[in-house]
Amino acid sequence: MCLPSRMKSIISEAAAGTYEVGRVGHGPVSIRDMIRGARHSAVHLETRDTYDPAHPAFQDFLNGGSGRYDRSGWTETVRAAVGRGVRIRRARVVSEPISDYIRWEHMITDENIAAGEEVRWLPRRRAFDLLLPGSDFWMFDGRVVCFNFNAGAGEDTGEEEFSIEPALVTRCVATFEQIWERAIPHDRYQPR
Repeated sequence: MCLPSRMKSIISEAAAGTYEVGRVGHGPVSIRDMIRGARHSAVHLETRDTYDPAHPAFQDFLNGGSGRYDRSGWTETVRAAVGRGVRIRRARVVSEPISDYIRWEHMITDENIAAGEEVRWLPRRRAFDLLLPGSDFWMFDGRVVCFNFNAGAGEDTGEEEFSIEPALVTRCVATFEQIWERAIPHDRYQPR
């Protein structure tokens, strides 16, 4: 029997007894992989005021520099998905006055928009009566949710939790759409 070459490492792991029990497929999936596989939509909810305070471009921004960095890998992924008909929306719930990090994110969001993302901003004071999730999430085609977890200071922990559980997905759809409806389109949001 001939197996595809992409399975060689999985077969080798199984033979050596090092295959991760419970793992399905070829290993961890990235958000970019999920976007590449999306057929209709990808939405991202961001609720933190700081994500990666040590990011070199953010530090450059704080020190009076441009704060720009090469995001071509991301923007190319977005352009390709949008080009095949996937709608990509990002909603950011932010505290006001905004943090320096959010000020930087707002400034570089022009690249997200140019790539085809739709981005909206919701001041937290306008979200007080919504039940927000305990972590940010991505949702793909309204059927798969990926929660991502951050440390207290904002750093990405690298931990993610995927779910296709219908009740949870339905709550995430409802949450995102409520936020999206209230949020202000990027070109009209004036950070304070």
